[in-house]
Amino acid sequence: MARQDGRRAGQLRPVKITRGYIEYADGSVLIEMGRTKVICCASVEERVPAFLRGTNTGWVTAEYSLLPRSTLSRTPRESLTGRVSGRTQEISRLIGRALRAAVDLAVLGERTITIDCDVIQADGGTRTVSITGGFVALVEALIKLKNSGRIALLPVQNFVAAVSAGMVGGKPILDLTYEEDSSAEVDMNFVGTDSELWVEIQGTAEKRPFDDKDLDALLKLAKKGLKKLVSVQRKAFGELTFPMMSPGGGTDS
Repeated sequence: MARQDGRRAGQLRPVKITRGYIEYADGSVLIEMGRTKVICCASVEERVPAFLRGTNTGWVTAEYSLLPRSTLSRTPRESLTGRVSGRTQEISRLIGRALRAAVDLAVLGERTITIDCDVIQADGGTRTVSITGGFVALVEALIKLKNSGRIALLPVQNFVAAVSAGMVGGKPILDLTYEEDSSAEVDMNFVGTDSELWVEIQGTAEKRPFDDKDLDALLKLAKKGLKKLVSVQRKAFGELTFPMMSPGGGTDS
C-alpha cells in the first residue's frame, strides 16, 4: 500500500539516537523516529521503594510526559491541571515494565533508576520510541555505575526495543504515524528483546475485530522492526562492547 511518507508497509521511519544529550543526567539520549522526538534521561538514586528495602534488589521505573507543543494543538501541563492522566500513567508503567526486563535487579543492588521520557514532538509511536531510547539511556547509567565501582557487573540481560504495527486499509503496516494510527482498524504495540522474545504486546481492534492471520502478519512485521531497532541501539554504543548477563545472573561468553 502507498503510505503518505513513501515508506513500504514493512519499513521503519528513519531512526537516530544521540547519546549524552543532557549533560547532568546519569544517562541520556535524544531519539528521533521520523517526526517523533523524545528525550530520555536516566537518574540513579541510592534508595529503593519501601517494598524493596532490605531485599538487596534494585528497581527501574519510568515517567512519561508530552511537552505542551509536542502535539498539533497545545497539551496542558499535567502539573497545572492537578492530576496525571490515565494515559500518562499507563504509558509510564509500560516503559518501566519494559526496561525492567533488560536488567538483573539483584546485581543492581538497592538502587532505583528512573527513566524520564519527555516527548518534544509527537507523530505517533511515542510510547514505543520512549522504550527504545529509554533502554539506551538506562544502559548509559549502568555503565557509569560499573565504571565507578558501585556495581561489580554490568547487569544488562537483554537489549529491549519496541515498535508499533497495525492494520490500515485492511493491510498490515509497521511503525504507524499519527495519521495512520488515527485511521487504523487494528493498533498494536510490541516490546521485545534481541533474542526475539516478547516482553509485552498491546493490541486493540479499533474498528473491526482481527483474526489469527492479521495477528500473524503484525507479529512478523514487529519482529522485523525490532531487529532493526536493536541494530540502531547497538550502533549508538559505537565500539563499546560489554558482556550480556544471562537471566540466571551469569555472563554469556
